Amino acid sequence: MQAPERSNRAYRNVARIVRPILRMMTISDWRGAEHLHQGTGAIVAVNHMTNIDPLTSAYFLWANGVAPRILAKDSLFRVPILGWVLRATDQIPVSRGTTTAGRSLDAAAQALAEGETVAVFPEGTLTREPDLWPMSAKTGVARLALTTKAPVIPVAQWGAQRLLGRYRKLLKPIPRKTVTLVAGPPVDLSDLYDRPLDGPVLREATDRIMDAITHQLEAIRGESAPAERFVWRRGTTA
Repeated sequence: MQAPERSNRAYRNVARIVRPILRMMTISDWRGAEHLHQGTGAIVAVNHMTNIDPLTSAYFLWANGVAPRILAKDSLFRVPILGWVLRATDQIPVSRGTTTAGRSLDAAAQALAEGETVAVFPEGTLTREPDLWPMSAKTGVARLALTTKAPVIPVAQWGAQRLLGRYRKLLKPIPRKTVTLVAGPPVDLSDLYDRPLDGPVLREATDRIMDAITHQLEAIRGESAPAERFVWRRGTTA
């Protein structure tokens, strides 16, 4: 398989190690690759259920010609070996809850302007929804989308949690787990582009993105998500 055009040497070397490992542990059920943008800036928004989600989603994107720049919490960049890998492959650190948090969006916007694909987990952490449905997301993805007008491609994934459970540390590679990823058409946010970036507009854009991901996940699971989206910190729905 030819490496994506927008990948550096370190990224390609990491992929040579990681892809065969994932291939041994998973059965890929991938759909909607025609919606992925190659060579033009795009945001890929993915639901987040387990700590292996970044690898399974990056595997899907890489196999379809995209080398994603992933927004990841900055603490991961301080982990030995992992931190080197993240820096060497040009991933984007996010300093959540600090005065410098906005720098990650600036770096993501610059990457988009250069034609890169930026991968985001809008929930900001593993979903706390009891049945692993997407929970209420942070508005960073909406701010990035509305300021850059880059297309937002919703991607729903299911099955990675069977390989590595939520909050778990041990993989369960045997038997191989089917991991489904489905990319959908870009979320229409065009009517919001010229409106002020206030709370209601950011929330509306965020909800549209999460609705698209949730609808795709409903189709994968053959179930209906809760009518109201789980809000983590209050332990309620909204």
